Amino acid sequence: MSIGFLHTADVHTGTFTGLLDEVSPGRPSNHVVDESLLADARERGGVDDELTERLIARLKEAANGASVVVCTCSTISGPAEQLSSAVGVHVVRVDRPMAELAVDSGTRIAVVAALLSTIAPTVELLTEVAKLKGRTLTLDEVVLADAWNLFECGEMAGYASAIAEAVDSLDPAIEVVVLAQASMAGAASLCKTTAPVLSSPRSAVEAAVALA
Repeated sequence: MSIGFLHTADVHTGTFTGLLDEVSPGRPSNHVVDESLLADARERGGVDDELTERLIARLKEAANGASVVVCTCSTISGPAEQLSSAVGVHVVRVDRPMAELAVDSGTRIAVVAALLSTIAPTVELLTEVAKLKGRTLTLDEVVLADAWNLFECGEMAGYASAIAEAVDSLDPAIEVVVLAQASMAGAASLCKTTAPVLSSPRSAVEAAVALA
């Protein structure tokens, strides 16, 4: 069975296609891109009823012929995860597998994002996972607004470098670094910190393949 993907930036299509080819060679995929979902969620401070209806519609498009859909936008993937029954297939929240690994790896976690709208959903997810595992976390929140400007300009190398530089300047007591947005994955290999630096795309694809 194929795997569907819902993105809010076209750049993610190639990223997740490549990862799927590595994790499950030959498996088909279906990609839907709607940048307005993220833009409107940021403007409205979350996913309201009207945006939920649009999210359902886009997820159903991605689910066409697929047995599972990955929502790759951290800002809206929490609400998307809760719409599995409305969509008719399992919807994978892109950052949940990463959050599970992060909580297993340490109790002081830096949550690094280039969008402020991503911080709250990621913190809520980590807190939820920690509670289920009986862990108590200390979370350091880091927002790199200037880095996001580079992403919007298509300067992906500069974007990754800016993120890595910020990560390497974090408190050495940080035990785990979470890169809260899928777009940040390229920075992980550039970081020199000794703490694990986790990103969401590969673990999300692996989870989707396991479900499929």
